[in-house]
Amino acid sequence: MAYKSRGFIQTGGLLKAKIRAATETRGFAETRLLTNWKDIAGPATASICRPVKVSYGKQGFGATLTLLTTGANAPVLQMQLPKILSKVNSIYGYNAISKIKITQTSPIDFEDSFENFEGRENKKVLSEKQIINVETSVKNVSDINLKDALSRLGKNIIIRNNKD
Repeated sequence: MAYKSRGFIQTGGLLKAKIRAATETRGFAETRLLTNWKDIAGPATASICRPVKVSYGKQGFGATLTLLTTGANAPVLQMQLPKILSKVNSIYGYNAISKIKITQTSPIDFEDSFENFEGRENKKVLSEKQIINVETSVKNVSDINLKDALSRLGKNIIIRNNKD
């Protein structure tokens, strides 16, 4: 039996089953709750908390969503729980979550976890000479998109090699 090639496949399609299995171990039946948390909770709420797990009770009358936040933001988050609960249940399409539990952590650990979750911003700046060197090395590239990509790549390589 010959294998028929289907051409290129999106990475999301290849990893969908593995991601779903990993999130289901934490109780997340809907992966959208994790991947679109900023859209679900809103930017202000998402900046002070993130979902950790969903646990199901023995009677099966709804699940409990556990949110991670800092101690200082817990009272603010407590006031927003009804709004968060309705938004989360709208993702599931029914009242899947009956309670929201708030777990507090230290501000240092919390900020580090968000840095890895959303990605770090590059705060290092190149000198004028370094920028000119990169721009002159890609000036003969005719495709504008390729030229911009090569320019960004060159700048990132210089920043990475100039570790302080």
